[in-house]
Amino acid sequence: MTTREAKINLMGLSLPKMQAFFLELGEKPFRASQTLKWIHQRGVTDIDAMTDISKPLREKMKSVAEIRLPQITQEFRSADGSCKWIVQVESGSSVEMVFIPEAGRGTLCISSQAGCSLDCSFCATGKQGFNSNLTVAEIIGQLWWANQKLAGFGVKPAQEWSEDGKPAQNPRPVSNVVMMGMGEPLLNFENVMDALSLMMEDQAYGLSKRRVTISTSGVVPAIDRLKDFTDASLAVSLHAPNDELRNELVPINKKYPIKELLRSVSGYMEGLSDRRVPVIEYTLIAGVNDHRQHARELAVLLKDFPCKINLIPFNPFSLSDYRRPSSSSVSNFRQILHEAGYTVTVRTTRADDIGAACGQLVGEVGDNTRRSQRYRDAAEAQKGNEQEFAVEQRSETAAEVTGKRFSRADNLAIEIDRPRRPSV
Repeated sequence: MTTREAKINLMGLSLPKMQAFFLELGEKPFRASQTLKWIHQRGVTDIDAMTDISKPLREKMKSVAEIRLPQITQEFRSADGSCKWIVQVESGSSVEMVFIPEAGRGTLCISSQAGCSLDCSFCATGKQGFNSNLTVAEIIGQLWWANQKLAGFGVKPAQEWSEDGKPAQNPRPVSNVVMMGMGEPLLNFENVMDALSLMMEDQAYGLSKRRVTISTSGVVPAIDRLKDFTDASLAVSLHAPNDELRNELVPINKKYPIKELLRSVSGYMEGLSDRRVPVIEYTLIAGVNDHRQHARELAVLLKDFPCKINLIPFNPFSLSDYRRPSSSSVSNFRQILHEAGYTVTVRTTRADDIGAACGQLVGEVGDNTRRSQRYRDAAEAQKGNEQEFAVEQRSETAAEVTGKRFSRADNLAIEIDRPRRPSV
């Protein structure tokens, strides 16, 4: 008898792999399309419920396979209508996914890893360390659960949202997917590619290639491979106009600098059959990368690189000293880029009341790197220093201080006021 651990999880099989599964059973390949429709269009996870498949074949399928989903453990609803779900995966860690409804579309932000190994300084996920790559079933299972929770099964396929954003009558609630949740998608390459193929498969979710976006911090060798596996849209987490600053904010830049990254992205986009351009993501952090000069430098950097630019005001979280930029800083930055001829959008902060805004996703990660503990220790040490400073400041206020230009507390105050960037 096949054990549960040895059984094939049909939830994670792409169409070609599902066809191979049925050929192994001595069946015709068309059974793969039938099964995909049952799972991904009708939301069925019970093989016995697949009534257009004969009972003997269903019994044969059950002996070697099952349909196993990750588990939803918590749900949070934002005042703006967004939803966040906590998803427990087989490694024991929990990841987060977020649904953001907007006029004319519904976007699901999906995680690809439990934690992240890259440790970008402005991202809460990176502070959790890294545990594991998600399986195909755990990635596509997030889309399955979103459709189940939002009553999306049994209604119109997602491609029936028109390109101008106007929905067909009664479309599925999830029209767009962005791989912008926890983790770096391209460091879980094979599993993410199979999940993308299911998202865009007509026998499954039928999402348009324009409506499925991979976001990457710049894993150049993986970007170079993309064209052989997918034609999904691409977003690049740039966040700085030069290598010196990006090395500090996005550490992988030390291995794959900006020039090499833009070359790789250009190669992928040129191989697509349409005229799509990548989206450059730029998180604006007060006093760090939001100056007018940074905007001018970014405009020069991208002058020969067709793209759209999405500005993202930083969303604060507990283990970061970074601050959100002022509205005037965001407006000035956008105006400089706009006058240079770029299409620029500013991402509206959504779901920050449930900790689900861009850069805030944390989940619960069994950290294999010990990074999360180091950040917590550093935060506790800083808290202790600030408390010590407060005590010394009160003491000096009570006493007469003469003939002394700077005290220890004065020097500490200077350090606190000085804009700082966490080490990366």
